[in-house]
Amino acid sequence: MKKPQIPVALEGVPFIGAGLFITLILALLHYPVAVLAGALFTLFSLYFFRDPERVAPSDPAALTSPADGKVIVVEKILDERFLQTQAYKVSIFMNVFNVHVNRMPAAGMVEDVIYSPGKFYSADTAKGGLENEYCTTILATEQDQRYAVTQIAGLIARRIVCWAEKGDFFAKGQRFGLIRFGSRVDLYLPLDSRIEVEKGQKVKAGETVIGYLR
Repeated sequence: MKKPQIPVALEGVPFIGAGLFITLILALLHYPVAVLAGALFTLFSLYFFRDPERVAPSDPAALTSPADGKVIVVEKILDERFLQTQAYKVSIFMNVFNVHVNRMPAAGMVEDVIYSPGKFYSADTAKGGLENEYCTTILATEQDQRYAVTQIAGLIARRIVCWAEKGDFFAKGQRFGLIRFGSRVDLYLPLDSRIEVEKGQKVKAGETVIGYLR
């Protein structure tokens, strides 16, 4: 399994390094306005790719949020794409100011990782949720309960990073990927789960309880 870097996501290092290098060159050339712009870009990159530690709840039945952001969908659906059964779908929209490192909601073994190219509509729309580029990780818990986490690209986000590989075991709250720059994560849960969040609620990856498994 590929490992992320802490406390800044490894994928952010090229952006931060490029920002520092360009800012230094501009400073040597005495372009004060451009230096300010370069410094702001570097600081924003550090902020965007931050990867703070999170403490997951100890209750083994608790499902934690896979992403920071706002809940935009909570509904029962017939999931014909991933779990092939009826399920709860919880969608979380991440704006550019949220932490973008994603975390597993529950401990489990990766059954499959499905990547699909697609469009780049706004991620907080129904069309974006269905037609955008995505990467889905399907897991089975030790109690043989299956769930899926889907990372969805957005209007600005054009890069999905998933560290999960088939056969990996993830602990609850463990990092498994990120999306840059602003996007969405959909969570598909067994229908007998108890959902604890509602539309419009703000959540934090690895800490906020989304619900409870049977």
